[in-house]
Amino acid sequence: MIEFNKKLIFKKFFSDNTYFFLSAITTLGLIVWVIQAVNFLDFVTEDGHGLGIYFKYSLLNFPKIISRLFPLIFFISIFHTINKFEQNNELKIFWMNGIHKIKFVKNLIIYTMTAIIFLYFLTSLVVPWSQKKSRIYLQESNIDFFPSLISEKKFIDTVDQLTIYIEDKIEKESYENIFIKDTDKEKVKFIYAKSGKLINNPDERVFKLFNGKIINVNDGRVTEFNFETTNFDLSKYLTKSITDFKLQEKNTKSILDCYINYFLLDKKYYYDVINCNDPAIKEMQKELFSRLIKPLFLPILVLSLCILLLYPKENSNYRNSRIWIFLLGLSIIIFSEFSESLTARNFLYFKISLIFPLIISLTQYIFLKRKINQQN
Repeated sequence: MIEFNKKLIFKKFFSDNTYFFLSAITTLGLIVWVIQAVNFLDFVTEDGHGLGIYFKYSLLNFPKIISRLFPLIFFISIFHTINKFEQNNELKIFWMNGIHKIKFVKNLIIYTMTAIIFLYFLTSLVVPWSQKKSRIYLQESNIDFFPSLISEKKFIDTVDQLTIYIEDKIEKESYENIFIKDTDKEKVKFIYAKSGKLINNPDERVFKLFNGKIINVNDGRVTEFNFETTNFDLSKYLTKSITDFKLQEKNTKSILDCYINYFLLDKKYYYDVINCNDPAIKEMQKELFSRLIKPLFLPILVLSLCILLLYPKENSNYRNSRIWIFLLGLSIIIFSEFSESLTARNFLYFKISLIFPLIISLTQYIFLKRKINQQN
């Protein structure tokens, strides 16, 4: 019966904390996502991507936002829950039921390990997949919102290998004095038309041109001819949006394979001009730190918060201890962000970062255990 009561008490603490954590990270995540999504409107107004691409691209950035907010919100949620239980005298229920404070600390560490596993899943699998998927949407997109690019008396070169100049806009999607330059490797095509109409729908995406001239330049040879009506196909053109895959979008296994085999084991046949090369080592160390090492700072945050158990509300240092420990937690989060860029500098910093969280966590646990035993 006593063990059953202990389980219920812990269940209440962790369920309250989980609810607060999920509510806080969802709310703050949505706020950040909306702000970021507004910035992504440039894809529609400047790069010519349609609303469908814009929505998918912005939505797929949500997991990255959650992963970045995770340590801060997790720290705040534990801080809030411990303080709430202390203020409501609920922590005393733990001690009255024979739960030792070090037992409380151990259960909190186990709870944190569950959070670390989820964060690993997020940073190592979900975020790279979502970032890669969003980049694929950009690669496969065409100018499905082309009218937004058209401006009077302005050269438009947002589209790769294509420059368009419009002198006058007569009415919606109808223009006068149109100049087009179409570049394809060694071939260049110049088109002038007195008027034109833009046809932009799912079935057809063309510039219908009237009364003009086409000049082709191919290996120094120039040919030209006049036309009364011609259709200039726009569906094959892509915008100049960055479409190359970044390291952040590559899966964790491929990054580890390159880093271990090429850099650590010196297997030169792993070299790849795009995916695995000498200049990439710094960025790889930074990315591996972000995905695999930074989550290990969560136990440091939680063990720092466990110091609150040493200062109940009857203690004269109760208020000051809350302030200092909260500032300590924020400092640890800032330090983890700083360490991410630091590990990109050289291999020594990266090696130190591998063991640093473990050493600090162990030191904190030993300190806490000694202090709790002294109080008892």
